Amino acid sequence: MSGGGHGAEAAVAEVLERGRTDPAAAHVFTRTYAADALAAARAADVAAPGPERPLAGLPVTIKDLFDVAGETTLSGTSVRRGLPAAEADAVVVARLRRSGAAITGRTNMVEYAFGGVGLNPHLGTPRNPADPDVARVPGGSSSGAAVSVGLGLAVAAVGSDTAGSVRIPAALCGLVGFKPTQRRVPLTGAVELSRSLDSIGPIAHSVADCLTLDAVLADDPLDVAARPLSGMRLAAATTLVLDDLEPAVATAYERALRILADAGASVEEVPLPQLGRIAELNQPAGLSPIECYAAHGELVRSRHDEVDPRVWQRMAPGHGISAADYLAIQDRRARWIAETERALPSTPCCARRCRSWRRRSPSWRPPTRPTSPRTGCSCATPSSSAGSTAAPSRCPATRPESCRSASWSRDPAAPMPASPRWPWRPSWRSPRAERVRVRR
Repeated sequence: MSGGGHGAEAAVAEVLERGRTDPAAAHVFTRTYAADALAAARAADVAAPGPERPLAGLPVTIKDLFDVAGETTLSGTSVRRGLPAAEADAVVVARLRRSGAAITGRTNMVEYAFGGVGLNPHLGTPRNPADPDVARVPGGSSSGAAVSVGLGLAVAAVGSDTAGSVRIPAALCGLVGFKPTQRRVPLTGAVELSRSLDSIGPIAHSVADCLTLDAVLADDPLDVAARPLSGMRLAAATTLVLDDLEPAVATAYERALRILADAGASVEEVPLPQLGRIAELNQPAGLSPIECYAAHGELVRSRHDEVDPRVWQRMAPGHGISAADYLAIQDRRARWIAETERALPSTPCCARRCRSWRRRSPSWRPPTRPTSPRTGCSCATPSSSAGSTAAPSRCPATRPESCRSASWSRDPAAPMPASPRWPWRPSWRSPRAERVRVRR
């Protein structure tokens, strides 16, 4: 992914038109910035490329919880309509503009970023682009962010991640999501879910693209050097994180371990009993409900009938928690961090059919990895790899009839091309499903 050069304005105009007319793009955006995006692309066409503007002319989307000067930030909910407009851009939005990015729009999300499936009953739920034949959930809470990239409407998207809100939709939509260490990217100008756990990260087509966008968001490029795998010792956690893996995900995960081993790494499966204590750490409510209710409860309490009942049910337990209980959770978390090194795979399932989630009760929790008590970095890759096979499922209502994997029209590990050759469109096909054995 590199900005600059000629053809940016034409490319941005094309994606804006597709975003407006393509039925697959329904519910992706809550607001678009056509004039500003075209102006940024036009400036990139006439300016000399340089390292100080790495995203010059490239279309990028922002999640609907980042402040834009002069606008009320809705965070995916109508409850915030009428609140005062932001006086300044969020720090990450200002940095995107300075990098030359063409910000094409705000993307849809779960209300208050409090959900991992991607549903929004008020604004609509964007459809997962990984399967053109079956309507599947996109993952959340940065649902529109991932779909905008998956549809080729942006080279990358900026989302927020508290307990997987960048990594889950990235994995389910066949993309890469990166949650950086919390302190790396300023949260100023972002509507909070949990001030202890929130972080801001990119969604893109490759790790290289995520690093490019992360360098802009943090205003500090990571010094990433290639390291030989030969002789490297890697631990593959087995406690909790591999429970209930679907066959396609298990196949992709084991294939990744084999590739590492074939390259010379020593991969050892190890139990991490600390992972089994996460629920205990979060008693009596967990940091996210407590901090979300503290930030938004006064506004939402009298209007909770206007909020998705699933979101309200997650937020409500934060009411009435004492300061002593809150501090006890923070103390337990600090001790847990001090004694734990954790490694997680991607999501344990492929994207569900949308209709199966409509049957779920508001209290049903999505099958995602457990909430991370840490603020360190984490990365998600596609749940099922290109060319892998997926087993059909016979479990009624709650599972898809088949989990389809992606076949890309380009190397998904390669960086995005410069804007004159962009946008490219991924080509999806469904491989023949066959039974695979899941190693327990």
